[in-house]
Amino acid sequence: MPSLSWVSRLSAREQRMVLLGAVAAAVLLIIAVVLPLQHSVSAGAQRIEHKRDDLAWLHSMAPRLAGALPSRATVPLHESLVVLVDRTARDAGIGKSLVGSQPSGDGGLNVHLEGAPFDAMVAWLSQLGERYGVQADSATIDTAKNTGTVNATLVLHTR
Repeated sequence: MPSLSWVSRLSAREQRMVLLGAVAAAVLLIIAVVLPLQHSVSAGAQRIEHKRDDLAWLHSMAPRLAGALPSRATVPLHESLVVLVDRTARDAGIGKSLVGSQPSGDGGLNVHLEGAPFDAMVAWLSQLGERYGVQADSATIDTAKNTGTVNATLVLHTR
């Protein structure tokens, strides 16, 4: 550690100036680095907690969705999966949220929703499964701008 003997050779006024400079540098370091870092960490922790709450809610809803009238007979499809998805999405009130759909190579359909009301999307997926035998093989769901809305990418297939 470097020796601070040079400080003792300074006059009292110069020692006060060095001390004030060191204190000012420490305060600037705290204001410029530590506080923004602490704010970022706090915001990240809040986002993680919010995601955990969402995940817990989704886990609590899984049994309800899994047991939603599985024994109903499905209606045979007389239209393509693309047309069915578009029509039923409009009927469910999420037609404007349906921003894209693209057939996948294995007879499925990749569907992208933006700003869809979550409850309406879940009801729509339930209806597709119950009435038409269409199920989601995979789903990526993220929160959207407005409360209760989501952005989702789904891979749908007929049973």
